[in-house]
Amino acid sequence: MSELSVESIKAALGTVWVGQCVVYYPAIGSTNDEAKRLAETGAPEGTLIIADHQTAGRGRLERQWWSPPGSSLLLSLVFRPAFLSPHQAHRLTMVCSLAVCDAVAEVTGLAAAVKWPNDVLVDGRKVCGLLAELGIAGSQLDYVVVGIGINVNVDFEDDDLPVLMAPATSLKAEAGREVSRLAVLAAFVRYVEARYECLRAGALPHEEWQARLVTVGQEVQVTMPGRVLTGLATAVDADGALLVQWPDGEVERVLAGDVTLRGDG
Repeated sequence: MSELSVESIKAALGTVWVGQCVVYYPAIGSTNDEAKRLAETGAPEGTLIIADHQTAGRGRLERQWWSPPGSSLLLSLVFRPAFLSPHQAHRLTMVCSLAVCDAVAEVTGLAAAVKWPNDVLVDGRKVCGLLAELGIAGSQLDYVVVGIGINVNVDFEDDDLPVLMAPATSLKAEAGREVSRLAVLAAFVRYVEARYECLRAGALPHEEWQARLVTVGQEVQVTMPGRVLTGLATAVDADGALLVQWPDGEVERVLAGDVTLRGDG
């Protein structure tokens, strides 16, 4: 397997602007924290921050993101989407999660799906998580950082495996072979750029994203501040909010919260 480096990454990418500025670390606390720092000091759109290991990686709700050194793709991208309002920022998570599905299919032949709002699954198990964080100037988006963690060659049969929040897998486990992290990265970045340009041109990703969602059509439990409710996930809207129909027939637009498929137990 080829090692990640600024030189190997730049040589593998075929993009115009995404990933043309690469910052690589053998180890770092969090690529998202570094991406935000760079964004706030003027890093250009498309800047890629990537590490072989994170000591303080995190997902939604401040959950820890675990991965052995050298086993995963741990990266963050800086976007400056002046054409979006802050409430539309989740469109970038949609673009990036669809790009992960594209890359997984291209490199491994595996079919990936999405679990609302920011997980990518293979065969019902989590293979990727995404975390978007915003920088706002006044009422406008200054930047959006999207962090992505993809389990590429993680061995989930390891005896030292920590207790995980959800059933997890890796591309290696599902494909039955080692997978090139560089190949997955190059495909992902290429698909991100193409999908982002479509978004910039006015094409909305939510219908395709909804078609990939395992959540839609399922009974879900939604945990929100001060309440826990169960209903039917019926659709998502253009900004990625989950539309949930409660037992009384009312449909609520869920923007944030912890959503669990009832069958997940």
